[in-house]
Amino acid sequence: MPVRNEARFIRKTLDQLFAQDYPIDRYEIIVSDGESIDETRTIVREISQIHPQVILMDNPGQLPSSGRNIGFRNGKGDIFIVIDGHCYIPDDQYFKAVVRCFEKSQADCLGRPQPLDPPDLTPFQRAVALARASRIGHSGDSLIYSTFEGYNSPVSNGFAYKKGVFQKIGYLDETFDACEDVEFNYRVKKAGLKCYMSPDLTIKYYPRENLNGLFRQMSRYGQGRFKFVRKHPETLNLNQVVPTLLLSGFILLLFLGICLPFLSGGPMWTPMMAFFYGLLLIYSLYFSMIIVESIHLGLKKGWVFFPLFPFIFYCIHFGLGYGFIKEAMGHKGR
Repeated sequence: MPVRNEARFIRKTLDQLFAQDYPIDRYEIIVSDGESIDETRTIVREISQIHPQVILMDNPGQLPSSGRNIGFRNGKGDIFIVIDGHCYIPDDQYFKAVVRCFEKSQADCLGRPQPLDPPDLTPFQRAVALARASRIGHSGDSLIYSTFEGYNSPVSNGFAYKKGVFQKIGYLDETFDACEDVEFNYRVKKAGLKCYMSPDLTIKYYPRENLNGLFRQMSRYGQGRFKFVRKHPETLNLNQVVPTLLLSGFILLLFLGICLPFLSGGPMWTPMMAFFYGLLLIYSLYFSMIIVESIHLGLKKGWVFFPLFPFIFYCIHFGLGYGFIKEAMGHKGR
């Protein structure tokens, strides 16, 4: 469990793990703390006095990637499960479901659905969950909102590994601050290791609580996407670049809208106007698509969310694009 500043939630998450219908001498919980400045460490220490299977370890790298590696390198078990400090585990059969899926599939890795619909969400969080699960709210090749069961690619949702996986492909790349799991799971796939997915393994995650938090999350994902593509260029596809093109084109559209009046009558006036109107048409179609999808979701899930959907979709798309561009420009400057 890689954490940093999770004092609000970590006690509740740990309680859900202690409630598992599983022998307490058959598992350990390694909490790798990234130098939290809140009460996270104090809470974990208090809990470890009651539950000795909880082990607090330092993560001086502070990143989720280094935190995961600390658990993977120090765990004594044969099966390693990644669980974040702030999530919702639906029932007390989770550990048994993990063992059962490994046994029946003989896979090296397991994948899980990760919907954003735990209990007690605010209206904004519910709107984020609905938008992220929609056709234009997440990558088309991701199965994290699926109820599929069977063998699949681990790239988008791998979370549990047999110990032998680390011996075959190593550990997570600690230069990654986001998408570290995607990069690691891609190496699992490249190594030809089998992954099995089941809805019995579902863990529910909490959406961000406001647009600012959502944009920062998407920006981090965008930065991670660039690092992933830079390390594995063969993975570059349309899903990776569309948000970047959307943001770049929108900035260009605004720039042309400001500059064109000053170029009136010049030699570049006609071709630039044609280009401007072409971009304007593209973004008219894009904004119309967002409105249509928002209406579609409003009809299905409730009109109370409709005013939020467009802003959430723009935040998702432009946040991913911003992060990708930011990391690309930062890489160029290094």
